[in-house]
Amino acid sequence: MNWSQLRTIIWLRWRLSRNQWSRGGKINAILTIIITFIGLGIGFVGAVAGLLAGTFALSKAPPSVMLVVWDLIVIIFLFFWLAGIVSEIQRAETIDISRLLHLPISLRNVFLINYVASHLTTSIILFLPGMLGLSLGLILGGRGFMILMFPLVLGIIFMVTAWTYCLRGWLVTLMMNKRRRRTIIAGVTFAFILLSQIPYILGNLSHNRERHRPKTTESVQSEQETPGETRKREKIVLPQGLLIAHKVVPFLWVGNGAMSLATGNVWPAVLGAAGGFLLGGLGLRRAYRSTIRFYQGQATGRTSKRKPKAEKLAGTGKNLIERQIPGIPEEAAASALAFFRCLMRAPEVKMMLGTNFIMLLIFGTMIFVKRSANIGESFKPLIATGAVVFMCLGLSQLMYNLFGFDRSGFRQLVLLPTPRKQILLGKNLAFLPLAVVTGAILLIFVKIVMDISFVTVISACLQLLAGFLILSMVGNMISIFVPYRIAPGSLKPTKSSTKTTILILVSRLFFPMLMAPIFFPPAIGLLLSRFGRLPAAPVNLLSSAALLALLALFYRLSLDPLGELLQRREKEILDVVTKEIE
Repeated sequence: MNWSQLRTIIWLRWRLSRNQWSRGGKINAILTIIITFIGLGIGFVGAVAGLLAGTFALSKAPPSVMLVVWDLIVIIFLFFWLAGIVSEIQRAETIDISRLLHLPISLRNVFLINYVASHLTTSIILFLPGMLGLSLGLILGGRGFMILMFPLVLGIIFMVTAWTYCLRGWLVTLMMNKRRRRTIIAGVTFAFILLSQIPYILGNLSHNRERHRPKTTESVQSEQETPGETRKREKIVLPQGLLIAHKVVPFLWVGNGAMSLATGNVWPAVLGAAGGFLLGGLGLRRAYRSTIRFYQGQATGRTSKRKPKAEKLAGTGKNLIERQIPGIPEEAAASALAFFRCLMRAPEVKMMLGTNFIMLLIFGTMIFVKRSANIGESFKPLIATGAVVFMCLGLSQLMYNLFGFDRSGFRQLVLLPTPRKQILLGKNLAFLPLAVVTGAILLIFVKIVMDISFVTVISACLQLLAGFLILSMVGNMISIFVPYRIAPGSLKPTKSSTKTTILILVSRLFFPMLMAPIFFPPAIGLLLSRFGRLPAAPVNLLSSAALLALLALFYRLSLDPLGELLQRREKEILDVVTKEIE
């Protein structure tokens, strides 16, 4: 390593940071310094807290408790670490290596500087000093073998950061394509949200098992136990499979090493530290090689081959916009097919569908846990209707802003000679497959869990279409009056006026009132069955069919005035959705 070049690179990094602070103004520089000192203070407090906890609390704990405590620390650290990856996935390198390729310097030094600077994150500041302080506290508490926790902790941290840096470089290579970049960001965000909800789902399921477990045998066993057996039972008994997992999974090596050191066995900690540094070195080496190949234009080692295209005769096959939808005018059918293709490519829609899937898991788990509750047959149609309203709630964020996701593409809609009511109809039809598929999944789940009748399922399907018509009418009107631009690759609106923000909030608050008619058919069936007039299921079915027919008439009558309103306001909408103010 050339120390003079390393000093120069460090000075370059300091100069770049200083220039960034100066361009941001004095206030930005002061805030940066304050945040830096706050971070250092948090790290110091964490180190002191770990030192005290290790000295006075954990030093006398049994080995099994030592394993559980360190596992919890590592799991919480990994959770915060994943959150940092989601928030900083688009962050650029500290020093641009492409500007230094022509200089006679060692790029390894630049790479190491970028690696270290990219991991000065909140999770490292919060957890690393605390983990080292806890290790020192265990030593001061009388367990000298715990000195091996220092290399073990540092090895696991090095392994996590090295492979994270390698993963981040691979994602940067994939995100050179802007459309793929937005999809990756949406996918990573969705995966993080899903992982954060897994403990809640598993907790509900385990609570359900504990609630249904018979308690008579447990009470009899507890009465027959001797005091010595009771003390043994109070100790934490770890399953054999969990102990094997601690020897195989690298993230659990810290807990396994701490438990082994508490019993006087130093080899698991030594092997865990060596394995962490070895895996981290492999990850850092791979990250360095892939980074150099990327900046040298060798991101992929394969050369693209042009596949021979078969000659197509003119007139064979149909283009997308040439397809027809039965009973729909040609302009609306072409618009619907084109909009549907755009929706399938948009990361925003994938994020919305992913969010609905997560909410389905959460609420589905709640329904599954409560399925044994005393719910009468007459109230089950209300649960199916609630699933329909839940689907409409997930779709409302997109249908309340039909033109905000078009952004610059809205210019093509303005220039089209298509009647504006056909454009609105095409927009609504593009969302219909999403509503039908999502609603069908929800209703199938409710059918399996709650064991509702097929007549109730058919009624809920009619209510699904009725809810979609309500959502379409209200969404058309709100999209015309309150358009706002959406940041590409997210569901986050750009900077908007106070009036627009208030109107968006009001439209969300009035959503339950708009969906109230959907509950009329099951409510009417419930009331008539309670008074002994008619059975609830046929009344629910007939009322749902009547509601659907009435809403279809209202939707058809609303297209003409809303189309004229769109034509009058399309210039204002164009100014809002095409103005880049992110």
